[in-house]
Order: sequence, then structure tokens, then C-alpha cells
Amino acid sequence: MSLRQRAVILAGLAAATLVPVPAVAAAVQKALPAQCSGSAPIKCHFAVAPGNYDVTVGLGSTTKAASTSMSVEARRQVLNAVSTSAGQVVPTTVTVNVRNPEGQPTGQGGTGTAGLDITFGGSAPAIGSLTVTAAQAPLVTYLAGDSTVCDQPTAPYTGWGQVLPTAVRSGAVIANYADSGESSGSFLANKALFPTLKPLIKSGDLVLIQFGHNDKQTSATAFRDNLTKLVDGVRERGGVPVLVTPPVRRLFSGSKLTPTALHVNGVGADLPAVIRALGKSAGVPVIDLTAKSKALVESLGPAASQQIYLTQAADGVTDNTHFSAYGANRMSDLVLQGVRELALPLVAYLR
Repeated sequence: MSLRQRAVILAGLAAATLVPVPAVAAAVQKALPAQCSGSAPIKCHFAVAPGNYDVTVGLGSTTKAASTSMSVEARRQVLNAVSTSAGQVVPTTVTVNVRNPEGQPTGQGGTGTAGLDITFGGSAPAIGSLTVTAAQAPLVTYLAGDSTVCDQPTAPYTGWGQVLPTAVRSGAVIANYADSGESSGSFLANKALFPTLKPLIKSGDLVLIQFGHNDKQTSATAFRDNLTKLVDGVRERGGVPVLVTPPVRRLFSGSKLTPTALHVNGVGADLPAVIRALGKSAGVPVIDLTAKSKALVESLGPAASQQIYLTQAADGVTDNTHFSAYGANRMSDLVLQGVRELALPLVAYLR
């Protein structure tokens, strides 16, 4: 980065910082920060370059009770709703990743706008101070995956990576490079995906790798080779690869999920088994999301498990692969369970 580029970024950050002083505190509470508009939701925009940023916000109001959530970029949830009483303002800092384009790296669903977009929602959103500053060497957890992981641009579809940031404190950040429709091979080949992600990886960063849904005709050998290339690429950068087996589809035969639901693909490759074997032979940590989600979905049964996915009645579409917001949160919880079981470095930053 040139000195001129650095000066432009710092100037933008300085302009984006709102620091209320006591003499005008009451007035500040009544007025939104200059970068924000609206009331329910409150939307804010900061003209910053791609990178990682600490966002510090005062959640609440000096004059009224409030309930405020926070999302960034393309529907990426970073704070669940925080309830505050009148006069209570809760200072909160989160670290967020800014990428251009927003949402999915290939631009599916619209590229959004350059810079950082923040939305404060909830039943009665209210904010006081709002400051955006460059994050200082946060632990980055990159996500490499498909549509079940990605930042879905349009509700009700929700990827588990889209809600994972709600569990992460400042000092660590989720950078979601998952993209709809990708297989293990296409993620390697598309220049917007692994070729863009790989140079960003720093020593100690985590990379969670989940594929299988779109490897419907990939042989076991080719699947293993693709995953090996991803693992080796992460390690070349000093990062820590973590393999994640794909979550199940909701396809039942009686009370049990079918082989297709469990990702035995069209050429007979048991993709989760390939992932488990590679993890063992290559010394790569594995989060067995297939086994964890199978236990969850089968415990709910054919009817109740539909809430994890999408229903015609609630969502306007029936879908047994992609997740509702509720389902994405359940899958995120299972991923976090695996993170804790493996004692990955991210554990130190979990809420």
C-alpha cells in the first residue's frame, strides 16, 4: 500500500469516527451519526478499503428502551439483539471483514457497494456513538465452502457462516469466502475464490473447508486430490486448515436419512468418509458436521426437521438442502461445538 493510499484510508476512518463530548451528549443521542440514516432499521455506510475493522458502537439510548441487533455487508449477522432500558447505553466492539464485492466473492446476488455497510435492526434499534477503526492483526477464520456456508444475499436463505460471527468477540474475525454452487474443484479453479483467498492467509489463521454438496459426480480420488490441494495451499501460507464434512440434506427413508442425504454421491463416493480419511492421514483437524447434523435432523424426525430448512408455508419455498435462519444458527452451533472439541485457537475469542 502506498503512502498516499494509506493517507486516504486513514482520512476516511478519521471522518467516520464519532466521539460525543459531554457538553453535547444529549444532542448526540437524539441525532444519528453522520454516516447513518433511518430508524428501523438504522443503516450506516463507511467508505473504507477492503480489510478488517473494529466497529465500536454504543447500543441503546439515553431517552428510551431499545432492542438492537447488528449486521454488516450482505446480511452477515454480527450481533444478536441486545435489550437496553431507557438511559442505558452498552459499549460493544466487534471485528468485521470488508471485501469487495460484498456477500459472495463471485458477486452472485449483486455486488453491493464498496466500503462497509452496517445495519442496526431489532424491534426498537437505537445507537449513540459509532466508531470504525482498522483492526490490528486479528485472528482470521476464513470459510471456504458452498451455498450452505456463504453469505446468502436474499432471505430466507441463510448460510451457517453468515451467522457464525455472532459467537465471536473482537480480536477475531470471520472472513466468509464461501460461494453458491461451488465444488471442491471449482473453488480451486475460480480466480475469485481460493486464488484470491490464499494470499491473504497469515501465519496462524484458520481456514474451515467444507465441500460435498456440489461434488455430485466427483470421484473419491478427485475429491481427495482437490481437498489435498486446498490443505497444502493453506499450510504453505502458515495457516491452519480444518476440514468440515458437509451438513446433511433432509431426505428421509422412514425415520432415517438416505445415502444421498449423507453425501454418498452419484458415482458412489462417500464424500464425508473421504474427508475423515484425509484428516487422519494428513493430520488435519476434522469437524464432522455430517455426523452432528445427522444426529440432530434424525432426532427431530421427518416433520419437525423441516424447520431447519425452508418451508412453503413459512418461507415461500420448500428446500431440503439450504437453511432457514433458525437452521443456519443450529448448524453454526454444531460447527462451534466442533471448534471447542478440537481446541482450535478461535476458542479463546468465543462469546
